[in-house]
Amino acid sequence: MSVTTADILNLLNREGLLVRWAGSALENIGVEPFPSFAVTSCAIDSRAAEPGSIFICKGAAFKPAYLGQACARGAVCWVADEGMARTLASSDAAKSVPGIVVTDIRRAMATLPPLVLGHPERALEVVGITGTKGKSTVAYMLRSILRAAGDEASILGSIETDDGVERFESHNTTPEAPDLWRHLANTARSGRRRMVMEVSSQALKYDRTLGLTFDIGCFLNIGRDHISPVEHPDFEDYFASKLRLFGQCRTAVVNLGSDHADRVLAAARHAHEVVTFGVDRADADVRAENVVGSGEGYAFDLVYQGERNPVRIGMTGAFNVDNALAAATIALVMGIDVASIARGLAEARVPGRMELFWSADRRVMALVDYAHNPLSFEALFSSMKREHPNRAIVAVFGAPGDKALERRQQLPAVAGRYADLIIYTEEDPAHERVEDICAELAAATPPGTPYLVVPDRTEAVERALAWEPQPGAPTCVLLLAKGDETRQHRGDAFPEVESDTHIAQRVLNGA
Repeated sequence: MSVTTADILNLLNREGLLVRWAGSALENIGVEPFPSFAVTSCAIDSRAAEPGSIFICKGAAFKPAYLGQACARGAVCWVADEGMARTLASSDAAKSVPGIVVTDIRRAMATLPPLVLGHPERALEVVGITGTKGKSTVAYMLRSILRAAGDEASILGSIETDDGVERFESHNTTPEAPDLWRHLANTARSGRRRMVMEVSSQALKYDRTLGLTFDIGCFLNIGRDHISPVEHPDFEDYFASKLRLFGQCRTAVVNLGSDHADRVLAAARHAHEVVTFGVDRADADVRAENVVGSGEGYAFDLVYQGERNPVRIGMTGAFNVDNALAAATIALVMGIDVASIARGLAEARVPGRMELFWSADRRVMALVDYAHNPLSFEALFSSMKREHPNRAIVAVFGAPGDKALERRQQLPAVAGRYADLIIYTEEDPAHERVEDICAELAAATPPGTPYLVVPDRTEAVERALAWEPQPGAPTCVLLLAKGDETRQHRGDAFPEVESDTHIAQRVLNGA
C-alpha cells in the first residue's frame, strides 16, 4: 500500500503531534490545502534524501541549507517543530515544498517511518540488548549462534551496522529513528528474519526506538556511566532510561547477577514473560555451573530445564561467561537448539573485543578491547591480573570529548589499582583538545602510579608494546576503548586512522 502526505497528516493528527501545515509557503500555514504526494522514505541527513522523501529538520547544528540540499535530491515534504519552523521562515527551500509543524520532533520522527516503510518489524524477530557493558559481545555471540543454526541475522550496534543491504562501521550504538527503521526495512527486504541490536540509554531516553516492539529485551547489568550535561544528569536518569526497554518488549531476559537486580526484575514484569540467567545462581532459569578458565578461554556447563550441556568460549575474561550465558539464554528463548548454541559460542569472535595478539617470543601479550567505563574496566583489569599474575600491565586509553565526563576521574582510579604503567591518549576528542582531556585523566591518577601522556594514539600504542618494566620481563598491554574502529571523532569529522587491532598486528607480527 502506498503512503501519501495525507496519510502522514492523519497519523500525526491522531497522535496529537500536528500543529499546522504549510501548503506551499510558510505565510499560508494552515490555509492552503496540503498537496498529495507519494511518500517513500524518511531522512534526517540531506545526503540520504531521495525522490519521495520526507525530510526531518532537527538538531542544534541544523542549517536551512540542508533542507535545500534535501529538496534538490527529491524530498517532497519537510517536518519541523515550531522553533525550527521559525528558523526556516526566510528559507527559499522551506517555501519550495510543503511543510509540517509538529509539537515534538523526536516523537514525530519515530512515528512516521513505520508507516512510510510498511511496518517492516512485523516480518522480523527483533532482539534488543541493553546494559552498561557487554552489549556488543552478547550481540556478536548471539549472531554466531544463529549462524551455527543456519540463520543469518542483521546486527546493529556500536561496532558495526549490517542489515543485509548496507554494511559499515557504526558511529552510534543505536541510530536515530529514521535510520533505525531503514535498517529494519532493509533486513526484511534482504530476506533476513532477525535483527539483533544494541539499545543505548540515549536511544531509550530520546525515543529513537519509540514504537518498536522487541520480541526479546535483554538487560545485562548497570553501572555508572554517561553522566554529563549532554547525556544523563545523574545515575537515576541513566538507570531509569535503561529500564524503559521493558516497556516495549514481549519477553524480558534478565541477569540476576546485575547490581540492583531487584529493581531490574520489578521493571521487567511489564513484559509478558521474564526469563532469568546467572552464573552459579540456583534461582536462575538458565545458569552456568562448573566454570573453568584459562588464558585462552572458558568452559562451563549450560544448565536449562534440568539438562546440563558443556559449552566452551574462546575469549579470555571471566565476565565473558556472563556474556555467553546471556547470548545462550536469548537463543533458548528464540527456540535455538543447544548444539547450535554450543557451536556458535565456540566459534564466536567480536571484532576488537578481547582480541589477543602475541609477540613471536611470547613476551608481549596485547589485548584489544572496547572497555570504556568503570564497570568494564574493573571486570577487565581484575581478570587480567588474576589470569596473568606474572605479567606487568600496561594500559592505553583516553576519554571521549563532550560527554561521559565522570570517566575522567573514574577510569584512572580503576586502572591505577592494577596497572604498572598507564599511557593516556586520544579517544574521540570531538570538540575538545586531546591534551586537555589527558591532563584531566593525569590529574586523577592515583599517587604512585606511573603514567605518560602521548596524545597521538598510534605512537601511544607503539610505546606501550615496546615498554619493559625490566629487560625481558613479560607484559600484558591493554589497548582500550577503540577496539577495531578505524575512525576518530575530531570536531564534526570522523577521519580514518589505523585501528588498535592493526597496530598490534603490525608491531608484534609484522602484519
